[in-house]
Amino acid sequence: MYKVAFDKHAQKEFLKLEKSAQELVSTKILELQDCIFKNDKTLQGKHKGKYRKRAGNYRIIYLKENKIVLITIIRIAHRKEVY
Repeated sequence: MYKVAFDKHAQKEFLKLEKSAQELVSTKILELQDCIFKNDKTLQGKHKGKYRKRAGNYRIIYLKENKIVLITIIRIAHRKEVY
């Protein structure tokens, strides 16, 4: 089981989402906490070392730190503007 932490910017982005989108993103974040990384993809380029999880039309960009079992949510945004 991982501990999930939010970057301040990501937390603000999450709180600005509509309730239905917040619920969908929340379920995906709980999957991360329970070590369910199915269909997650590694990012390349300037985001190398980070991962993304789909949540409908939104993307959750996160960093997985194995040594301390921590997932930091870096960004939550619509897929048009997340990268």
